[in-house]
Amino acid sequence: MVFWQKEWHGRRELHERVTMSDISILRHASVPDNLRIARSLAAPNLGPRLLFFSGGSALNEISRKLKLYTHNSAHLITPFDSGGSSQVLREAFGMPAVGDLRSRLMALADETELGQPDIYRLFSHRLPKDVSDKELAREVASLFDGAHPLLKALSKPMRQLIVGYLRHFEDAAPKGLDYRNASIGNLILAGGYLDNDRVLEPVLFLMSKMVDVRGIVRPIADVNLQIGAELEDGRRVIGQRQMTGKESAPLGTRITRLFLSDGSSELPAETARLPKRNQKLIAASDLICYPPGSLYSSVISNLLPAGVGRAIAARNVPKVYIPSLGDDPECHGMRLTDQISALLTAMRRDVGDDIPTAALLSHVICDAKTPAKECDRVVADHDVACHRLPLSRGDRPDRYDPEAVCSLLISLA
Repeated sequence: MVFWQKEWHGRRELHERVTMSDISILRHASVPDNLRIARSLAAPNLGPRLLFFSGGSALNEISRKLKLYTHNSAHLITPFDSGGSSQVLREAFGMPAVGDLRSRLMALADETELGQPDIYRLFSHRLPKDVSDKELAREVASLFDGAHPLLKALSKPMRQLIVGYLRHFEDAAPKGLDYRNASIGNLILAGGYLDNDRVLEPVLFLMSKMVDVRGIVRPIADVNLQIGAELEDGRRVIGQRQMTGKESAPLGTRITRLFLSDGSSELPAETARLPKRNQKLIAASDLICYPPGSLYSSVISNLLPAGVGRAIAARNVPKVYIPSLGDDPECHGMRLTDQISALLTAMRRDVGDDIPTAALLSHVICDAKTPAKECDRVVADHDVACHRLPLSRGDRPDRYDPEAVCSLLISLA
């Protein structure tokens, strides 16, 4: 500690200047750690900085519970989605996917009356899909002129701002755009993106403030790209919706490599670089989590931009993989050890092969129903600690219990 003196109103006062240093420590973690959990529940604004590489909806239920424990979680979301209503907007405006960003913002929003329930309802509302063209056109028109009941419920300044974004959307929308089942929140995000020189960050920041988001939600990189996959049988597919087995038939073979694409050909990782603002999030994290979700299109896709692997390796905190429960069509024929190989391979393309595994992944946490031999194989193949804990829901063994997962992560952070 360095002491210094300062003259203030004729008096000499002694001030203390603390030199900040990073000190690496090891600790034995108990799960659950009831003291850490109680502290987080009592003061979530001071909760740990948990960082997730995520996409899709698999983490949303856990995120809704997580905001009770910490308001400092950070969610780096893939903008490479090419399914559902996000694809309609991508084709219409040549923009990154916003659907997963919006759904995570809503999962982390303050849903109490102290928050902004009227704005939350607006952002979460979808236009009808089973009405006549005339009825649909009438509701869409009411959005653009500000007469929609969900808009009229807002305060005038907020309504004017949102209607302004919606009118930017209307002005740029191609004729004949399909609005059936469209998320109003996605339309607002798209309008804000167009109004801010085709940059997502300003409108995401504003949307976060509007609904009092208890955390940070950002795209891993603000770029309009697709993902592609090289398959074991020699084929290549382009586009996230070709991989998930939801909007097209399951691949039926293993994915051997994931890559960035402009929609037709492969692009180098340097095409999308991890922004400095996201580097800082990773550098400040207390725990890094590769969470449940489609392994390739929701998790590994976030590891593709240049600089992600290096940022992860540079941060000395617990790095936890929680594999999905149930069947993941993207993991055809893959055991748990193969999934970990896929994660590590994606990061090592950025950071190199000389980095020890522990710098990229320190723990694998499985549900207690996972066969012990699967964990034993992980330890043998990767020298990574693998633990089996009761994390699934009793009524839905294919789903995680959000409270159990949150307690686990808070205990480890």
